[in-house]
Amino acid sequence: MSQLSEAARPALPEDAAGAALAGRVWRPELGGPSVVAIRDGAAWDISRAFPTMRDLCETPDPAAALHGAGGEPLGSLDAILANTPPESRDPAKPHLLAPIDLQAVKAAGVTFAISMLERVIEERARGDLHAAAAIRAEVQRLVGDDLARLKPGSEQAAQLKQVLIAQGAWSQYLEVGIGPDAEIFTKCQPMASVGTATDAGIHPASVWNNPEPEVVLAVSSTGRIAGATLGNDVNLRDVEGRSALLLGKAKDNTASCAIGPFLRLFDAGFTLGDIRRTTVTLRVAGEDGFVLEGSSSIAQISRDLADLVAQMVNPHHCYPDGAVLFLGTMFAPVQDRDAPGQGFTHRTGDIVTIAAPKLGRLVNRMRPTDRCPAWTFGAGALMRNLAARGLLH
Repeated sequence: MSQLSEAARPALPEDAAGAALAGRVWRPELGGPSVVAIRDGAAWDISRAFPTMRDLCETPDPAAALHGAGGEPLGSLDAILANTPPESRDPAKPHLLAPIDLQAVKAAGVTFAISMLERVIEERARGDLHAAAAIRAEVQRLVGDDLARLKPGSEQAAQLKQVLIAQGAWSQYLEVGIGPDAEIFTKCQPMASVGTATDAGIHPASVWNNPEPEVVLAVSSTGRIAGATLGNDVNLRDVEGRSALLLGKAKDNTASCAIGPFLRLFDAGFTLGDIRRTTVTLRVAGEDGFVLEGSSSIAQISRDLADLVAQMVNPHHCYPDGAVLFLGTMFAPVQDRDAPGQGFTHRTGDIVTIAAPKLGRLVNRMRPTDRCPAWTFGAGALMRNLAARGLLH
């Protein structure tokens, strides 16, 4: 078993026996993906009832629909998971995919005070990691580092804005961090996300980058939150630091969006309240022996989750196939990996593990984007495949 496969086990949440877990599996004999239900440690193909994850999330009660769907057994989850890492994959056997398909992939930025300060530092450093330590001290002196209790868009936030403008410390990142409007951007195209136990991409031109461990909400076209999973919003800090207008280049690269391992649908035993109390943990283990650990508590988010979703889906912003929303992270990777003051950046081969007790474990190995498996199966290919299988009605 490969290092990546071993790190990805166990993938399931601690209370998996009672969880409504949906995923996607590539079926090589069919030349395409199937939506699966995870039941008693096995994957059951329910694509006859729900050809896409989008279809499942659009039902009035996705968890009940998942439980009620008949299916075809595809084998044990352990066997499918073990066959997922690219370097050891048997192409004749099924492997896991990201648990979303046609949904728009969106992300909320600067939703935690610590993350907001790091974005300001990136901006002032203009992408130069060597300057970050000194600028971090200056920004914290001017702004402080305890903004978690400041409500974005409030009168107090507006007053702080005026003070910071007068001191010359205002930033576009502070605008979306404590102003009335959240930053919500497109992370990648539908079908472009990678799942667990596979490679995630870092553009080789980047010399300052990091993982961003996040909870990801699945939202229907009407704005109803259907469930949640984990995500890695891989970020190139040097690129975004040069200019916020380079956000697309910093965020949307081959295999730079990891989501999984499974989508856990809301039911009586798992609700948005559980997400509000979730702490996401991160571990980066390098081939050089370096280990970085951190966590992100959703309880410390600056904006309520329902408010973020409402700013994403509303009469002004429509997503007929639904959307998934990365909620942001409070994790700020400032631990030095190499020289003092240079902070953290990825190296090829890093194993990144993102976990939460009720969502499982998302594990990826970091590789240069041009050495990750190329993305070739998009929405058009999915429609043609489903049509050929007689699954479109």
